[in-house]
Amino acid sequence: MNMATADSIAADEAALRRDILRIGGFLHQKSLVAASDGNISVRLPGGRVLATPTSMSKGMMEGADLVVTDMDGRKLEGRRNPSSEMAMHLLIYQLRPEVNGVVHAHPPAATGFAASGIALNQALLAEVVLALGCVPLAEYGTTGTPELSATLRPLIPHYDAILMANHGVVTYGEDVWKAYFKMETVEHFARIALVTHILGKQNLLGQEEVNKLLEARQRYEGITTAAANSANCPVTREGAAGGQPAPGLGPRLAAPPASNGKRRW
Repeated sequence: MNMATADSIAADEAALRRDILRIGGFLHQKSLVAASDGNISVRLPGGRVLATPTSMSKGMMEGADLVVTDMDGRKLEGRRNPSSEMAMHLLIYQLRPEVNGVVHAHPPAATGFAASGIALNQALLAEVVLALGCVPLAEYGTTGTPELSATLRPLIPHYDAILMANHGVVTYGEDVWKAYFKMETVEHFARIALVTHILGKQNLLGQEEVNKLLEARQRYEGITTAAANSANCPVTREGAAGGQPAPGLGPRLAAPPASNGKRRW
């Protein structure tokens, strides 16, 4: 590696450290996490991952607090220790090679749905269908143990945002900012969905409208999602009327069938 290349890599890593600190600040300011909850990571060259440390407020971090691990979770750099949930991040990077940023948080409304056993899988908002398709609910797994990764494994290849039962939300994208903005989208959607429940009425989009939105994804800059268009993702007006799980009240959403190796973007 020549000096210019080394300097470029160091500059890129410094920028990514600043990105993580800014996102940590946003998570804290917007009450998407409390105390030392949540974690953020980015993929680095050379099979390394830069991540937030354990037991530290995401709004109080400095660059030196971040840690670097290898893809097996072993700490390579840093004065602090990596999060006990690092395995979840590493699994996402393993299963989604195009992903370079992961954000895990406990946004109140979305986590309320997760704690109630309710997936955010209804076709209520055009923007959410475009950006995420829908947000499934993974079964409960004890945090910091292999159980958690096992519950997420079947869903990660097919979705870009997942509710974690009785826990929180994880989002991921081509860079850490896209991962963070997906977290904002999930929480915004959860708040709107909650209002529709309070009002007692949900006016779902029909399958034709959803199909048009899915076809339009490629025309919108910045929208990249692995969300598949399966029978329950999202639940449309026809699906709800035809016996599919009632919007917001259905069972946890399972991974969709294989799609011949082709991913919908």
